[in-house]
Amino acid sequence: MNIRSIVRAACTGMAVGIAVPAAAHGAAETVTPNFQHAIHNIPGKSLTAVVVDYAPGAASSAHRHAGSAFIYAYVVSGEIESQVDDGPRHVYHAGESFFEKPGAVHRISRNASETRPAKLLAVFVADSSDKALTTPIK
Repeated sequence: MNIRSIVRAACTGMAVGIAVPAAAHGAAETVTPNFQHAIHNIPGKSLTAVVVDYAPGAASSAHRHAGSAFIYAYVVSGEIESQVDDGPRHVYHAGESFFEKPGAVHRISRNASETRPAKLLAVFVADSSDKALTTPIK
């Protein structure tokens, strides 16, 4: 088995590890893996993107991301209300973005509209060895 095969297998496992725990956040959200690739000029790091679709009024439960994961979030459509750690709540509109530092707690992530769907693109830069990048807080 060559290094490319090992990296490809690790990346596939990581994408599944992201989608499964993230989909468990709430019944009215859908998390779809979008992109996953090792960052060749930063050994041991990978870039992973997921699309989070929120039904009207839907919300994710509070969650924490892997300690190595830096997250860039871009609102594709609709409006997303978010609160990270003890920062202020903020409503982000389509075309706006925010970030989460490694190990941050995402206390609120929800569709701010009760009548229209919303979509978020979340991009993770994390250790390639991290299996689950999202863990619900109980």
